[in-house]
Amino acid sequence: MAAEDQDGNLVQLTVAGGSGYTLVYFYPKAMTPGCTAQACSLRDAYSELQNRGVKIFGVSLDTVDLQKKFQEKEHLPFVLLSDRQRNVTSAFGVPLILNSLAARQAYLFKDGKLVWLDTHASTDQQARDVLAVLAE
Repeated sequence: MAAEDQDGNLVQLTVAGGSGYTLVYFYPKAMTPGCTAQACSLRDAYSELQNRGVKIFGVSLDTVDLQKKFQEKEHLPFVLLSDRQRNVTSAFGVPLILNSLAARQAYLFKDGKLVWLDTHASTDQQARDVLAVLAE
């Protein structure tokens, strides 16, 4: 299960997220209002999430170039994956909207095991939801 990050590097999610906490969240389209609110929620809580050992991967079907522009424009300190081949989306079973956009979902893993799933992931409250799970 691999996809290119915003810099064109191939990321193997099973390796990158094999230890500690890993948040993999899916969003429909970079630089749209809801997706920006979701990403900025995680950006704004990034230091707190990092203190809890959470690695973050945002995934959409957008191109590498668009992911890079999104990351730079919103100053996102985490990895964005361009899942053009739908490898990651398919592996997670994320439904498609209009057959071309990934549905908004979030998955939290600990040491490679799923510990939380949100099939209707929040936009501006994404970080709060993840931090609430970690506090339990």
